[in-house]
Amino acid sequence: MLARCIHRRAFGLLAAALVALLQCAGAVAFDFEDVSRRASALAAKPYKAPSTKLPKALQELTYDQYRDIRFQPAKAIWRNAKLPFELQLFHPGLYYDQPVRISEIVGGAPREIRFDPANFDYGKNKIDRDRMKNVGYAGFRVHYAINNPKYKDEVQVFLGASYFRALGKDQRYGLSARGLAVDTALASGEEFPRFVEFWIEQPAPAAKELVIYALLDSARVAGAYRFVLRPGTETVTMVKSRLFLREHVTKLALAPLTSMFMHGENQRPTGRDYRPEVHDSDILLIQSGTGEWITRPLVNPKRLLVTSFELTNPVGFGLMQRDRAFDSYQDLEARYEMRPSAWVEPQGAWGKGRIELVQIPTPDETNDNIVAFWVPERAPSPKTPFDFEYRLRWQKEGETRPPLAYVAQSRRGHGYLKEADPSIGFLVDFEGDVFRKRSVEDAIDAVVTADTNGELIESRIQRNDVTGGWRLRLRVKRIDERKPIELRAFLRAGSDVLTTTWSYVVPPE
Repeated sequence: MLARCIHRRAFGLLAAALVALLQCAGAVAFDFEDVSRRASALAAKPYKAPSTKLPKALQELTYDQYRDIRFQPAKAIWRNAKLPFELQLFHPGLYYDQPVRISEIVGGAPREIRFDPANFDYGKNKIDRDRMKNVGYAGFRVHYAINNPKYKDEVQVFLGASYFRALGKDQRYGLSARGLAVDTALASGEEFPRFVEFWIEQPAPAAKELVIYALLDSARVAGAYRFVLRPGTETVTMVKSRLFLREHVTKLALAPLTSMFMHGENQRPTGRDYRPEVHDSDILLIQSGTGEWITRPLVNPKRLLVTSFELTNPVGFGLMQRDRAFDSYQDLEARYEMRPSAWVEPQGAWGKGRIELVQIPTPDETNDNIVAFWVPERAPSPKTPFDFEYRLRWQKEGETRPPLAYVAQSRRGHGYLKEADPSIGFLVDFEGDVFRKRSVEDAIDAVVTADTNGELIESRIQRNDVTGGWRLRLRVKRIDERKPIELRAFLRAGSDVLTTTWSYVVPPE
């Protein structure tokens, strides 16, 4: 009897120990809620600006000198474990003077990846490695095989503020995304939130996706982020975020995309540039909640140009690189035709708000001058959690196209008209399978409207025998040279809408 009691007692103690062990294991399992609690705690305190304590040798690096500092691939995180993903880290310096903390999550528990100068090749730079201890990392990049099973390509990078970008198969870096933008294009000035800490889950041996957590902070906003990276022909980044405002924000810009447009089909090159087109993106594409598709060609304006589209529950929007022909760019180094489009798909109902497009003058292609994002009708109250999620698709092959005929190109110019003619001319080509299903005799007409600053002089369409599509030719006269003109056009057959809506803003001269 005594032995049986002792046995029962021992079993009870073992069970209790097991429960405690499981509870302990659950407590250290790191997830999104852990980051959310940290973001909430940050927002409850006054903002503390990051201090820059980099050695002078790093602060004074030139662009080329900084590029000469490279992480050694043989030291990549998870390389020795032969996992499908690898991490390489960025050295601080130049613009990246505020290091971030980076940890890997192993078995549910985070552990910091300590800075080690031995991981880097400093090239021709004369830098004392002993003075580089504990300077921290500027960011990281993820490698995964998408073009060749024997080589791990760079597929996503987080570097600078809240910027990140990704690549799919046969793509080259172009436009970027951001975790958040605040007060973009306002006279009060823009606030740039930054990711201050990352946690990256160690992937399983056969993993096809990578989970990344990030903590965001700025003067007025703190936030928790979860990124799920799925590389492939079309690389996908799933984004989940929870924001906490310290104080009121005038413009909260969600899912921001940042790109470059210098010149293209609708804006001829100036000066001595031999390249017909120079851009990372050439249109803003929108799929509204009502089913309408809108195409707005990008421009390089002479002064700041901000336009927007009021919508309810948008299905998607993106900055797209439509022209995939090398002949359109003739740039063997930049290879603009290989740069990805980025398509944002909201997860859940985003409600009322607007998609805003900011276009900034730029003299060359070194500056990102295009920004597009979603602004909710009502920003959250300070300290109140605000959740939003979206899927971000980095596309080239099989990129998003509307089921209707799409805008293949927009060309601006007079053509045969004399230069003295004051009107502004456009040729808009629509292409798509919808035209192939109709005979030439079908009554197709164009619906064209101009705002109060534009007088429509000419509007006519003709069959494009080369592409099988239809070409819209229109001319408009500006009434006030100091103001823009907004134009809209689409093709229809009776009551059937055949094309996306071409939406164009002619900047002030």
